[in-house]
Amino acid sequence: MKQPIKAIVFDVYGTLFDVHSVRDACEQEFPEKGAAISQVWRTKQLEYFFWRHMMGRYEDFDKVTRDALRYALAVHDATSTEEIEQRLIESYAHLTPYEEVESVLKELHDVKTVILSNGTDEMLEALLRNAGLTDSFDEVVSVDGIKQPKPTPAAYMHWFKTSGLRRDEVLFLSSNGWDIAGAKNFAFHAAWINRNALPFEEFDVKPDAIYKDLNGIMEWV
Repeated sequence: MKQPIKAIVFDVYGTLFDVHSVRDACEQEFPEKGAAISQVWRTKQLEYFFWRHMMGRYEDFDKVTRDALRYALAVHDATSTEEIEQRLIESYAHLTPYEEVESVLKELHDVKTVILSNGTDEMLEALLRNAGLTDSFDEVVSVDGIKQPKPTPAAYMHWFKTSGLRRDEVLFLSSNGWDIAGAKNFAFHAAWINRNALPFEEFDVKPDAIYKDLNGIMEWV
């Protein structure tokens, strides 16, 4: 039995929602290139977000998502138009939740449920609304409010400073190794949702637990 916690903080992209569900929209626009475009799109989305932060040229997640899409299309010689680009961007508001997400959230009665995401308020609002999950969370927090992306300590503090909790009363969940490392560095409990059966990052902090999906977190509540 894990130590009881009072709040579960969720990452969104890749943790609750399949970022590569956009491949279907990409495939519809560019047959036989959908999966490849999706892979480059996600890689560059994160790279551009982190690069801009390190250069002191922060842009919000919506802007870098669009820039990353343009790069992915160029890499794969996918000639686009403003209309096609907009349709693909809009697909990011319709990502597919992972199969167990809804059922797990319904079981979390006695803990606070929080989203802490690099996505903008508008991106998160649309995504949750379209998935029917708006009422599943007590708080939805975007780091765009302080322009400090996860995994910076300031990003985790952005929610935590008003939580009224101790750090050891918080369980942070993410499928992204860099996010888990950031949360552990901040002294949260952290559970890595290892959906792709990968080894954890070579870093000097490790997750408290590793699960193949969200069902494993029930031992904390």
